[in-house]
Amino acid sequence: MPDLNETNKEIIVISKNESFLAKSLVAKMEADGVNAVLSRGEVTDIGSHRESTVLFVLFMGEDEEDQTEMLVYLKDLVNDMDKKVILIGEQEQRDIVSKILTEDHIHEWFKRPLVMDDLIKCIRKYIEDNTGEKRKKTVLIVDDDITYMRTVYEWLKDVYHVGMATNGVQAISYLTRNKADLVLLDYEMPIANGPQVLAMLKNDSETGQIPVMFLTGHGDRESVLSVVGLNPVDYLLKTIDRDGLRKKLSDFFAKK
Repeated sequence: MPDLNETNKEIIVISKNESFLAKSLVAKMEADGVNAVLSRGEVTDIGSHRESTVLFVLFMGEDEEDQTEMLVYLKDLVNDMDKKVILIGEQEQRDIVSKILTEDHIHEWFKRPLVMDDLIKCIRKYIEDNTGEKRKKTVLIVDDDITYMRTVYEWLKDVYHVGMATNGVQAISYLTRNKADLVLLDYEMPIANGPQVLAMLKNDSETGQIPVMFLTGHGDRESVLSVVGLNPVDYLLKTIDRDGLRKKLSDFFAKK
């Protein structure tokens, strides 16, 4: 398993009452060379580890209804960072938490009584898949058509980490906080259209090297020629289906 001490990444174990199991998990992870931090779930405490966290482990108690602020913050955090949460608790507790954290946010759920070895195996697998050379690639979709964007998200989420932004401002904000291996960019958007967003990305030293594919309904010659000078890596039409898009991305990353 990759040593997270070498990558400055952490697992945040959230337990409001700092339970024995939570403390045992932290101790076991640290013995395995993983930076594990125990948190009581205060928003400021979780936020202080924002840049270094690779995974959240939430021990659900019987008072999650009193932790709405923390759960909302955690949801926003995993959305923004494209991370996941492992839940530990009973069905009733999960039902409460699931009002805020959806299936998109949850990596795995473990019922009590907890089998610690199974949890640790799950964490190890997550670390292997999300750090170092074996990590999943991250794809950012930028499209003001939320329905279509969610469709593409569903197509790709099993293979890639997928971020979403509805306009150029959100895209740039996302990319200042997260590494992306590819941007799928719509052509026609309000405020700033696709070519303008691509130009902004190219002109910024932090984002200038991120490859961009257009995924758009504009297939006319004029639209295509208008972005040739900005060097997108491809120009795909939204008529492409799930298998076609996944093959395009697979071929692109294989070449890289």
